[in-house]
Amino acid sequence: MNIGSRHRASRRRLLGAAVAAAALPALGEETYPSRPVTLIVPFASGGIADLTARIVTEAMAVELRQPIVVDNRPSAGNIVGTAAVAQARPDGYTLLLMSNGNAVSASLFRKLPFDVSKDFAPVSTLGFFDLVVLVDNGSRFASIKDVLDEARKRPGKLTIGTIALGSTQNLAAELFKSRTGIDALIVPYKTSPAVVSALRTGEIDIAFEILGPMLGQIKAGAVRALAITSRERFPVLSDVPTMRQAAELNDYVVASWNAIAAPAGTPGAIVDRLVLATRTVLASPATRGRLEALGVRPQASTPTELRALLAREIDRWREVILAAHIPPQ
Repeated sequence: MNIGSRHRASRRRLLGAAVAAAALPALGEETYPSRPVTLIVPFASGGIADLTARIVTEAMAVELRQPIVVDNRPSAGNIVGTAAVAQARPDGYTLLLMSNGNAVSASLFRKLPFDVSKDFAPVSTLGFFDLVVLVDNGSRFASIKDVLDEARKRPGKLTIGTIALGSTQNLAAELFKSRTGIDALIVPYKTSPAVVSALRTGEIDIAFEILGPMLGQIKAGAVRALAITSRERFPVLSDVPTMRQAAELNDYVVASWNAIAAPAGTPGAIVDRLVLATRTVLASPATRGRLEALGVRPQASTPTELRALLAREIDRWREVILAAHIPPQ
């Protein structure tokens, strides 16, 4: 072999080695997910958001063939857990249980360590859960009409119990006041059990609460449901009218919701994998049945639909917060 041939052969070997080296990362790329995924839930364990997250992630872990660890990080306005995900690596291994609480916080707090509209890659909604208007079983009110009649006869005397200022329940009550034009006193409590206790003892006249956790007490006859806040009646309580029917408020529909989001910048292929897994498990009769037993309406979405929902909710609750003169925290 002459010198020219040897040089050409040498160049071919070097080129081949370079091509092989360049191909190694692609051949060795990990298939997502290749290790456990963490879902940060900015709520305490045992609540409806936590239970929803655990039911869904249990099924998603099977679909993704990797464990999904639920990490509860409760705080005011969901800030601590949400900030942790906003600051996490955008690799799909740290996810957020997003909720309408995030939409409310955008207007309820003067300053947040993240921008909920920009710092997250939406994945999919998981489910929606409605609110219910309750009275004690021995209450004189038999309907929402009775409540409104009382409020108009005695302005400022009707008392409405909810959990903390700025919660979905609290803002739903504020929306009820503004849509009906009544003068009533909204009394915030620290916890849902405190709200129910106040209702049972006559400390408040009516209460706004999440429907799911109250189903047991409604069925047991401890409290009565006057209306639910969804667009359609709830199947388990088919005799209870919606607020649209009970108060003739066609535009009154309030539902809390949960969703999955990833840090902004998460690769599209990973988001797509999570969307597919979420859609698959929420179509499962077993998963749907477990969620519906909690009073949750399972519903998947596209990332675009979730982003649009978040934007609408931010705008909606900003208006309610301003109208109620709730000072920023």
